[in-house]
Amino acid sequence: MDRRNNFDALRLVAATSVIFSHAFLIGEGTQDPEPLMRLTGGQTILGVVGVFVFFTISGFLVTQSFDTTHSPARFAAKRALRIYPGLLVCLLLSAFVLGPWASNLPVAEYFGHREVYTYVVSNLTMIMPANSLPGVWFTKFSAGGVIDGPLWTLPCEVAMYLMVMALGMLRLLDLRVIAGLIAIGMAGIWFDTASSEYFVGSAVWLLSFFAAGMALYLLRERGIFRWPFALIAVAILVGSIPLKAFILLFPLSGSYLVIYVALHPGLPSIPAARFGDLSYGLYIYGWPVEQMLVQLNGYSMPWPKLFALAFPITAVLAFLSWHLVESRALRFKPKAAAAVGPRQAA
Repeated sequence: MDRRNNFDALRLVAATSVIFSHAFLIGEGTQDPEPLMRLTGGQTILGVVGVFVFFTISGFLVTQSFDTTHSPARFAAKRALRIYPGLLVCLLLSAFVLGPWASNLPVAEYFGHREVYTYVVSNLTMIMPANSLPGVWFTKFSAGGVIDGPLWTLPCEVAMYLMVMALGMLRLLDLRVIAGLIAIGMAGIWFDTASSEYFVGSAVWLLSFFAAGMALYLLRERGIFRWPFALIAVAILVGSIPLKAFILLFPLSGSYLVIYVALHPGLPSIPAARFGDLSYGLYIYGWPVEQMLVQLNGYSMPWPKLFALAFPITAVLAFLSWHLVESRALRFKPKAAAAVGPRQAA
């Protein structure tokens, strides 16, 4: 695939939209005034669309990764190295730096609570992940006790990786199977499985966006990325707003537009990764930074001020995360097996 694309730029925009939308919820306790919430009549916010963009791009690139890796073990190692090192450091900082600073408990009592260590282990293993720490409540609003809200999507992301690996090993990475996955995911949106207390509900709710990216990867060389199709996708997306089907139809329209913008040769390639791939760091650090700032401001803060302060601080943390943790971990990615000549093969 042509390296001149806008995947990095789109992921950066998606991560920024998540921080932007959370500024309303964390700073003012409501997301009703958020621009996309108002535009869609209360259907969704920009931050949720940012998650859709992440999962669409991930579906495209992760399918490409399995397709070009030719080894389930190397594929799994590459995916683990991309997710876990940065996550581990974020969890340790949250539990052992941010937590004792923000808690209303004495430091010794805070570290005596089992929940501190459970928070790190459960979120790292992604088995019934905890979202609070002892005595920590950042704001006067209902989300004030949540340490890092966006982490709920990471188990779903890992589940999608395992799904791609399983389908690839069974030689089932074809359009018929993926169309079925899109249908299952859209059914999950229709029945709002995300409201379920079980992890599988959230995974099914996000499935169609990831599967749409998978399908678009398989269709990438069949001439589907043309401006007439893009106009149709825009029309469907706009028309979905009065139909109250914006989220439901996004996998069929918005996901197409995401990959269209990423790959269109007529669009300038934005060097969004010039200072590193900061999107993951922005995504996982934005929420705790905003929570910290609101607590320092007296448990509430106008969203414009919160976003203006939180974004540059989060960007610095994302920069450090990439250069000190993530990029160094990726150096351990297993290399592809060297090609062998006829004599060696014999």
